[in-house]
Amino acid sequence: MDILHLDNHLLIVAKPAGLLSQSDETGDPDLLSLGKAYLKRRFDKPGAVYLGLVHRLDRPASGAMVLARTSKAAARLSAQFRERTVEKRYLAIVEGALTGGETWTDYIAKQDGSPRLVAASHPKAKRAALAWRTLAVERGCALVDIDLHTGRAHQIRLQFAHRGFPLLGDLRYGAAHTFDGRCLALHGYLLAIDHPTKRERLTWRLPPPASWRDWFAGERHALFGAPTSQTRGGQTI
Repeated sequence: MDILHLDNHLLIVAKPAGLLSQSDETGDPDLLSLGKAYLKRRFDKPGAVYLGLVHRLDRPASGAMVLARTSKAAARLSAQFRERTVEKRYLAIVEGALTGGETWTDYIAKQDGSPRLVAASHPKAKRAALAWRTLAVERGCALVDIDLHTGRAHQIRLQFAHRGFPLLGDLRYGAAHTFDGRCLALHGYLLAIDHPTKRERLTWRLPPPASWRDWFAGERHALFGAPTSQTRGGQTI
């Protein structure tokens, strides 16, 4: 596992594209189970290992994820996600020459087990909001920086596809081209939380994986020229 941070309360990892966040009916490997196995080996723990999942990334997306090593940490982190004090930022490559920047608000509900954009009046509608700005355009695609305000299932994918700019590789939502096999050009590059016990603000910045190849290489170098880092109180440590 690519471990970004480990202490008595937190396990921060870089989830690769293609890996489930938690187990499902496929029986394929998942991040939560791998995390438990890692902690069991690392600390030679007998019996079951506790590890709490407090948020998710779609299987075909990559990025930084926080897992809770104690029930207290899980409860406090879940409250941060619920109260929207966690900062989550993403890089995405979308098809089409999207320019500028906006804040979008839509509503999402699950219908027949799949998330869909619906009217605000829908009985199961949940508000979905994000802000975005385009960093560059090349080869008929745009590199977009996304500040995710809510965390609905498939939210980024649905909101961009609905406006005619599906994520590169997202064939499910209308993309015309593949990206790294079954994966998407969607990466959670920044995660900022309050430590559940130390009351310190912690931030992780994670460059996109090698599967992004030469896409927007100059812009990515400008964002991630330094090695992956953790910051505490604005200082790199």
